[in-house]
Amino acid sequence: MRQTELAMTATTINDAEIAKFTAMAEEWWDPKGKFKPLHKFNPVRLGYIREHLLSHFGRDGSDMRPLEGLEILDVGCGGGLLCEPLARLGATVTGIDAAERNIAIARLHAEKTGLDIAYSATTSEALAATGKQFDMVLNMEVVEHVDNVPLYMKSCADLVKPGGLTLTATLNRTLRAKMFAVMAAEHVLRWLPVGTHDWNKFLTPDEIKTLLTRNGLVVTGETGVVFHPLADEWRPSRDMGINYMIMAKRPGA
Repeated sequence: MRQTELAMTATTINDAEIAKFTAMAEEWWDPKGKFKPLHKFNPVRLGYIREHLLSHFGRDGSDMRPLEGLEILDVGCGGGLLCEPLARLGATVTGIDAAERNIAIARLHAEKTGLDIAYSATTSEALAATGKQFDMVLNMEVVEHVDNVPLYMKSCADLVKPGGLTLTATLNRTLRAKMFAVMAAEHVLRWLPVGTHDWNKFLTPDEIKTLLTRNGLVVTGETGVVFHPLADEWRPSRDMGINYMIMAKRPGA
């Protein structure tokens, strides 16, 4: 049975996944450590987020703080690798993560850099239950690590304000993704610790789109992301066969 067909349960927490990332928490801000791939990945995903926020909310990209006044939520924020640059762009940022150690690391780093970011060790479904909503909800490389994907995606959608955006980034369930994102990245290149990903939990773009539209959102953009070894950087691409991102909005004001 596919993830999109699973029945609702009370939580999205996968204890094994939480333990896995808690064990690596001390390395979040080490660009040469276990989270090196995310540090490499950050520029392309941050650029995509910024571009769509500027366009959607009619902001001037030449301003020093073009995202001033926008409330952004990063679900599964880890050590805050996306929260901090978004806060520097002027956004009011909230970061949540089910792993308390991740939140502790994120808070400490934000304090050291003088950034005011609201961090909380909680889940998307718990936050959604409070009725809080945001101008943008980020769901970045998280959906493949949770239990009960339908509940998780619903809670993320519920957190989007009318007229707001949400971005989902994840890995496609293809043989190429299994070869490169799991076998090569974990076992050959050692970019990631062995066991970081379970290919069976990857979702296809169509499955993500179904979950987004089921929860009242409208897909507005999509892109693949590919690694260019000669340039040593990730770039947007039409190829969504491995890594991809899907943008959606909630209709309304």
